Parts: sequence; structure tokens; C-alpha cells
Amino acid sequence: MADPVFVITGASSGIGAATARAAAEAGHRLVLAARSEDKLRALAAELGGDDRAIAVRCDVTEWADNERLVATALDAFGRIDVLFANAGFGAKRGWLEETPEFWKSMVLTNVLGAAYTVRAALGAIKASTGHLLLTSSIAGRRVLPGSLYSCTKHAVTAMGEALRLELDGTGVRVTLIEPGMVDTPFFDNPVSGALQPEDVARAVMYAVGQPPHVDVNEILVRPTAQST
Repeated sequence: MADPVFVITGASSGIGAATARAAAEAGHRLVLAARSEDKLRALAAELGGDDRAIAVRCDVTEWADNERLVATALDAFGRIDVLFANAGFGAKRGWLEETPEFWKSMVLTNVLGAAYTVRAALGAIKASTGHLLLTSSIAGRRVLPGSLYSCTKHAVTAMGEALRLELDGTGVRVTLIEPGMVDTPFFDNPVSGALQPEDVARAVMYAVGQPPHVDVNEILVRPTAQST
């Protein structure tokens, strides 16, 4: 398919923005979604403007926003070939370290938001025999002490496998992206020895770039300096 259409949530910074740049370089048209509209518009302009990249403000915890994201993508480009449900954020470890309101926002974004985004786009992905990718984490493969964030990423890991099983035989591919420590806005200060967002973007594009009969179900990528 020439100029396939790639939808990314959490696209305004970090892994999402790096993946958008890598996908644009690979020839994809882009639909970029996040809550930070100014950053999204600047990124869309950088990647070619309305003919190649559009920005859609989207709060993934709101079902109507996800519906509007998909409708905008289809109106602009007529199809969705790749969906990257990447929106999410973390929290301090410790059951008393964040407010209940912060916890609620994180759980809704990381878990319900990913489920909403996939649900909204699933019909279009089936129609294109496309590719679903979800950002989990190494924290979704092993439990971190006192980490509710880790619990949310275990849910995303389970979500990816549940989708793979549901879609088996349809031709739709499902990939979980499970980064270790990444130097992104997740952290307040630069992290020595961490992966860069571009490192994770290359992993995403590796999965997307496989032939249609190859489904890379999980990619766990760590920096060489991370022992666990």
C-alpha cells in the first residue's frame, strides 16, 4: 500500500513524536493525537502539513474524542493502516505517594484510554487488514514494588494478548511495545544510560515493516545499562 496511514496517540512528545518522525520518513501519512494541541500542530507542520500529517486534539479517556479521532483520520485519508495506542503516563512508586485523583487519571489514561482507542479504530483496522500496536512497558512484564503504574502496564500487556487472540486469522497484526527505561518527559531530569525515544521508534518501525504474514507480537527493549 502506497502512503499507508498511521495514527498515533500520545504523539506530542517522547516515543509518540519520535515514532511519528520515523513513520513519516518511511512514507506514512500521519494522524497525530494528544491533549497538547500546540505541540501537535507544530509536529504536523514539520512532517508535511495537511497532505501528509494532521493534528487532532484527543483525550483518550473520553470515548467521544476517540470516535472523533478515527472519523477525522478516515475523512482526511480514507483509511487507517496502523494504530499506535501510545498515550500514557507514570507515577511515583509507593501506595501513599500520589493522590487518589492522580491515580484515577493514570489508570483511566493507561488502561481505559488504550482500550477506547483500539475499540474506536478496530473497524477501520479490520477493513485495511492493518496493524495494532500498544505501548506497554518492562513494568508490564514484571511487578515493580509499590507501583500502580506497573499494574496498569500489566493490564495493557494482557490487552494486547486478548486482542491478538480475538483477531487471530483476520490478518490484523498486534504488537506490544515494552520499553525499559527511556529518557522521555516521564522523568523530570535526563536519565543517564537510558534509551532515547528514537530507539523505541525504531523498534516500532521494525514491527510495522515486516511482511504481512509476520506478526511480531512483543518487543521488549532495554538499555544495555539496565539489569532488570
